[in-house]
Amino acid sequence: MKLLMYSVRDAEKPFATAWAEKNGHELKTIDQPLTADTVDLAAGFDGVSIQQTEGLGDTAVYAKLASLGIKQLAARMVGVDMIDLAACKQNGITVTNVPVYSPRAIAEMGVSQAMYLLRRVGEFNARMKDGDFRWSDDLISNEIYNLTVGIIGLGNIGGATAQIYKALGARVLAYDPFYNVEYEPFVEYADFETVVKSADILSLHTPLLPSTENMIAAPQFAMMKDSAYLINMARGKLVNTADLISALEEHQIAGAGVDTLSDETSFFGKKVSPDQVSADYKKLAAMPNVLVTPHVAFLTQTSIRNMVEISLNDAVAIVEGRRSQNEVRS
Repeated sequence: MKLLMYSVRDAEKPFATAWAEKNGHELKTIDQPLTADTVDLAAGFDGVSIQQTEGLGDTAVYAKLASLGIKQLAARMVGVDMIDLAACKQNGITVTNVPVYSPRAIAEMGVSQAMYLLRRVGEFNARMKDGDFRWSDDLISNEIYNLTVGIIGLGNIGGATAQIYKALGARVLAYDPFYNVEYEPFVEYADFETVVKSADILSLHTPLLPSTENMIAAPQFAMMKDSAYLINMARGKLVNTADLISALEEHQIAGAGVDTLSDETSFFGKKVSPDQVSADYKKLAAMPNVLVTPHVAFLTQTSIRNMVEISLNDAVAIVEGRRSQNEVRS
């Protein structure tokens, strides 16, 4: 079987090579994403794996894949909002993702950002750059066991996040439309508004859907404690960025840690010139009470290996006419 991997990073290549040798399949890796300009590269292949945040293009891309005999798209990530699922269904293309590659990786990044903000490290750094090394009463921190953490979205990543905070001694409140008894030892379930209002650290772990887009905006910032921190390790469009900037400037919240932004696809994951970076990013990055990372919460050795292997195993399964537990339903 011949498989093509798009958007392959150097760190993925050893795992991809090892998988191909172990399973006896022919595998080609390229660094370009799947777009209208690169779709023809799939000619002669049986299956395709992708890893990207930008969209694939219009429906012609999906029709072209189908015309090349491609019956599946194996996404090497959780989110598939860059894929037109309706167009895939129309063209007989089965989409798989990797819903569980390493929940701990993303959970640990979110907790790391929260602790950085909670201990006011960025604010101390800003003052030290100006030669001010004094202890400061206005930068006294709290300790995590005194705080309430609010989790929005209690799936694999949200559940792992809850377990870490619980182990650190925090009270953990959680909202999810689907109840999961597995997390009862770590969380208290509550309604969305209660979680938002009660949280000292509000951590987002939901997929991007029409119902979740801008789920945190001006009304929610008005509900939050002015001492609270927002952590978004999920999708940028869960948060209204303009409202986030306003909330920070008006001291409605204490700070924010974000691994994702609503307009990130034009510059995250790329080397760009300063004029290509959005004004929103520049404003946020300049704030000492904000920590921005370029959608890298997943980036650990464990995650990369699992994303490669699970994605390619699913591609083979679909091509061979078998089912995968990771099929995405439109």
